[in-house]
Amino acid sequence: MAGMKSALVEQQLIAATQIIEQQLDSEIERLDNLDSEDLDAIRRDRLAAMKKRQQKKQEWIANGHGDYGELYDEKEFFEVTKKSDNVVCHFYREQFVRCKIVDKHFQILARNHIETKFCKINAEKAPFLAERLKIRVLPTICLIKEGKTKDFIIGFADLGNCDDFTTEVMEWRIARADVIEYSGDLLSMPSFNKKGGQHMDVQRKKTIRGGRRDDDSDSDSDY
Repeated sequence: MAGMKSALVEQQLIAATQIIEQQLDSEIERLDNLDSEDLDAIRRDRLAAMKKRQQKKQEWIANGHGDYGELYDEKEFFEVTKKSDNVVCHFYREQFVRCKIVDKHFQILARNHIETKFCKINAEKAPFLAERLKIRVLPTICLIKEGKTKDFIIGFADLGNCDDFTTEVMEWRIARADVIEYSGDLLSMPSFNKKGGQHMDVQRKKTIRGGRRDDDSDSDSDY
């Protein structure tokens, strides 16, 4: 029985390999048969895409992307979420050490992900917003796409539950809400502290919500 299963798997792998080879052969043949007009059309399309991307970059910069800035009131928060499709907002209090750790990582990520607006707001100065979003623990990071809240990062429980996680871990966790451009493996957390090379596989996807998690870290500060 085991031998039959093994043979079946082998046949499926061979069939899949043949399909991939056929697709590659067809693509190579298509490229070989392109004439000068086809090549010119490809160049024009690529140039148009590059120009469009450059225009978007200029628009992002005009909206404050590329810098990690502070929002001073709730009105400014809503204005930002209207202007920018992708927003990552850190709710903080000045005296909380873990909020300063978030600041350090966001200074880097804001520069690396110009497609997304990184910002922060003092939770004490935004009581209506904090109540509306049910923010009870700081730091809390609100991940917003096209004006809708997709997810929250509450404390450091999703970041290895330690204070010395890498910027790559923060980047990975934010990427799971699809609010930044990311080319890595969303199911596998990068090395989650600076001393070790340990990786953590994520078997379940965090619920995009909605609701509040029940396993928030007790070491984070209550708001």
